[in-house]
Amino acid sequence: MDEKQAREILALVNDPEMYPLLVRYAEQRLEILRVYLENEKNLQKVSELQGAIAEIKRIFTLKDEVRGCLLYTSDAADEEDSVD
Repeated sequence: MDEKQAREILALVNDPEMYPLLVRYAEQRLEILRVYLENEKNLQKVSELQGAIAEIKRIFTLKDEVRGCLLYTSDAADEEDSVD
């Protein structure tokens, strides 16, 4: 994730009303995908479902990812501004 994208998402992950709704949506979507995965016989579809599940699971760590990205870019900027 780049800094611009992290800044765009920051408001969402910091919103105490909206972020829990996003997490709840992810939990519900994961349950649906797991049911599909359990019943799928086509290996290509299984692989696609596994990829979709992995992407949705990222929502659970999105807040940490955004904050980490911004902290990293902030630290890097601080190092560039420092005088040796």
